[in-house]
Amino acid sequence: MSTTLIKSVQSYTDHGKLQIQLVSQIQNRPVQGAKISISYTGAPGQPLEQLRTNSSGQTETIELAAPPVEYSLQPSEEQPYSEYTLKVEAEGYEPIEVSGSEILSGEISRQKIELRPISDGNYEDVVIPDHTLFGNYPEKIPEEEVKPVNESGEIVLSRVVIPEYVVVHDGSPADSTADNYYVRYRDYIKNVACSEIYATWPPETIKANVLAIMSFTLNRVYTEWYRNKKYDFTITSSTAFDHKWIYGRNIFDSISNIVDELFENYLSRPNVRQPILTQYCDGQRVTCPQWMSQWGSKYLGDQNYTAIEIIRNYYGESMYINSAEEISGIPASWPGYDLDIGASGMKVRQIQEQLNTIGEVYTEVPRGPVDGIYGERTKEAVRQFQSVFGLGQTGVVDYPTWYKIQEIYVGITRIAELY
Repeated sequence: MSTTLIKSVQSYTDHGKLQIQLVSQIQNRPVQGAKISISYTGAPGQPLEQLRTNSSGQTETIELAAPPVEYSLQPSEEQPYSEYTLKVEAEGYEPIEVSGSEILSGEISRQKIELRPISDGNYEDVVIPDHTLFGNYPEKIPEEEVKPVNESGEIVLSRVVIPEYVVVHDGSPADSTADNYYVRYRDYIKNVACSEIYATWPPETIKANVLAIMSFTLNRVYTEWYRNKKYDFTITSSTAFDHKWIYGRNIFDSISNIVDELFENYLSRPNVRQPILTQYCDGQRVTCPQWMSQWGSKYLGDQNYTAIEIIRNYYGESMYINSAEEISGIPASWPGYDLDIGASGMKVRQIQEQLNTIGEVYTEVPRGPVDGIYGERTKEAVRQFQSVFGLGQTGVVDYPTWYKIQEIYVGITRIAELY
């Protein structure tokens, strides 16, 4: 980064927020007391902030300079986000550097970094490339939105299931040198959405794009698309074939929260069992009359279109939102109503047991009675859990909180992770 560019970043009057979370690759455990140095990407020798992680492996949330929000609200030659480099050192772990962590005006970014226990002492650098709306990426190769079901062996699932993990091939399908990553389904969707649209866009626009990303992904899962082609992965990170997934990238709260609300949904057409392969393009550098335009969806959101209205504007009136029949990898399903003061029964007991287990690792979450009665101590434990994991601190176990508790509980009680 040139001195001129550094001064340009320093002159920004807009700001975004950043919180960093460090976890061990062994059972996803928080890493306390790590030292993190933050600098502008391209000027790593000029640190702006020095932070430490708490018992939950998290830093305080800090403000960092960002370009004017207008850059992300319309196509622009100006980069709409600023980029920062994070250098991490923690006792017992290999040091790591993450470059290109994005900050958008007015948005909260959360950068999760996995640390590897010391083995050979080498840095494992993570480089976050350009956002797809700003950088240059291959355009999507068109496919039929519904895969044929009359070919032997092509459809192997009888119903739509939300998988716990997807296996992401970090390259084009034929690239045998590319790595495969096991990624939790929700984390995958959040990553893709943060890589392909801007978190500053209207909420209904974000919902429409998230639904399209999820439906496309679940079509790949349902049809075992790549498995039936003798590949050992679910989906690729190539924009020519699938979506852009970026290893190690940061996630924005506004997108993350919407994914947590919608993650069991996908898009359907009447009398079609499989999720629709909802293709899209940016609508600016590439046009796609039969698909959704990302920038076009943003402008419709500006006009107060709802998510389903945006979707039907591009894919037709026969498209509707459906829900998966099963969510894999969770010990207890959503009860169908919020848990708050006065609630009682087995669902409350399950949450109390799970929060107590989580509190053994994330010690900021207080442990309390397991009596099946939702009292003040349970509410406070929920509130602290929500604080640690970036949810609204209501103390109420709503839909997103329920499934986040399930996810964290499963993550810390497993003997070993898949990878």
